[in-house]
Amino acid sequence: MKRKIRFVLILAFASGLTLNAQEAKEKVKKKKSEEVTFSVNMFCENCKAKIEKNISWEKGVKDLTVDLEKKAVKIVYDSKKTTEEELKKAIEKLGYTCEEPNSH
Repeated sequence: MKRKIRFVLILAFASGLTLNAQEAKEKVKKKKSEEVTFSVNMFCENCKAKIEKNISWEKGVKDLTVDLEKKAVKIVYDSKKTTEEELKKAIEKLGYTCEEPNSH
């Protein structure tokens, strides 16, 4: 009987440790993400598609929103894998001008 109780207590303790470790990992993942919005001189749906197609594959990009009407490109990225400057250069490499970012 004591063995069963001891086993249950050990199992409960180990489960608690696992949950805490998973929660800690999720917090670290969330902290790595940064967000930046660039003002880009795009004019048409082809411009929007070109940016979406190319920038979404840049190293560290987690999410990308291209708003043609506002001429804005919002990027959520992993700050351990890329920087605002590298993302700006990637957009400029496509042939667009990119104003200084407004961090959010």
